[in-house]
Amino acid sequence: MKKILITLFQLAVTIALLYWVYHDPNRRAQMAEALRHAHYSWVVIGILAYVVVEIAAAFRWHVLLKVQGIHLSFWRLSGLFLIGMFYNQFLPGGTGGDIIKSYYLLKETPDKKAGALLAVVFDRLIGLVALVAITGTLIGLRYDFLSQTTETRQLLWILLVVLGASIAGLLTTFVITGFNLFHLLPEKFPGREKLIEISAAYHLYARHWRATLVAFGSSVVAHLATFTTFLCAAYALGAAVPLVNFFAVMPVERTISALPISFAGIGLREKVFQIMLNGLCGVPEAQAILIGSLSFLIILICCIPGAIVYFFYRPSGVVTHVRLREMQKEVATLEHEISETE
Repeated sequence: MKKILITLFQLAVTIALLYWVYHDPNRRAQMAEALRHAHYSWVVIGILAYVVVEIAAAFRWHVLLKVQGIHLSFWRLSGLFLIGMFYNQFLPGGTGGDIIKSYYLLKETPDKKAGALLAVVFDRLIGLVALVAITGTLIGLRYDFLSQTTETRQLLWILLVVLGASIAGLLTTFVITGFNLFHLLPEKFPGREKLIEISAAYHLYARHWRATLVAFGSSVVAHLATFTTFLCAAYALGAAVPLVNFFAVMPVERTISALPISFAGIGLREKVFQIMLNGLCGVPEAQAILIGSLSFLIILICCIPGAIVYFFYRPSGVVTHVRLREMQKEVATLEHEISETE
């Protein structure tokens, strides 16, 4: 019942936001004019940029799986990754793709259940660490630029609150796991064994610090390539925003559109760009909104191969039955236990 209510809430917010940004007929006419004069070669470059995102993120996951002693062929790993990317765009919440990816990964490696699930969780964690590092750098360099107007300053403060909570969560988690404090919990403490597993995984990735550093570098590449994808959408629509200014805006959009209050950030993305690009860079509101929608369309195009892979995918080797509902509970439990890092 709770999930149904959350889904209905997300649907209502998405519809309300889309109406808010698209209801003005004059603005829609300006959008149509912008689309008629768009330079679609930039869309092609944006698609290529997002392919770089997928390659970097897949390589990161490959590195993290190897640390856990899980070795899949290139095609198997790529297939699972693409399936996860596809479902991340269409399932409610931010973990739908991870659940599906974990479900099929367990069919490939049923004897390494904990390692497989923890690799998925740490894949998200290291992506978060990289985004925090990039965001902190850009905010430090461009704070005066981002806080020019009242509206942009409000969005910036939302970002800073989320950023502060993320940093506090990361530091708390590192301290607790670094000193093995989970072992001090009473034996009947709920989730104690899972917390100890997570602590062990932290130590494992700390011991393999070179691999972890490579995964972090891949995350940085993936985030910057994502920013480039959105920049290409802006250039396609004739918004000549300087790269440094556009990249400074992106952490605000990425953070707010990731909040689980709409489907895949639809509506939130467009509203953030409308406020930030119009208020800071002088981009007409119609173009700013379209930049968000066109960027999302590019991402969808790049995720379509995941649907094709899903249709033809068959697990290899001896398949042990894995219940999807059980896998969903396992992933949700693990992610909840380190939710303070997000």
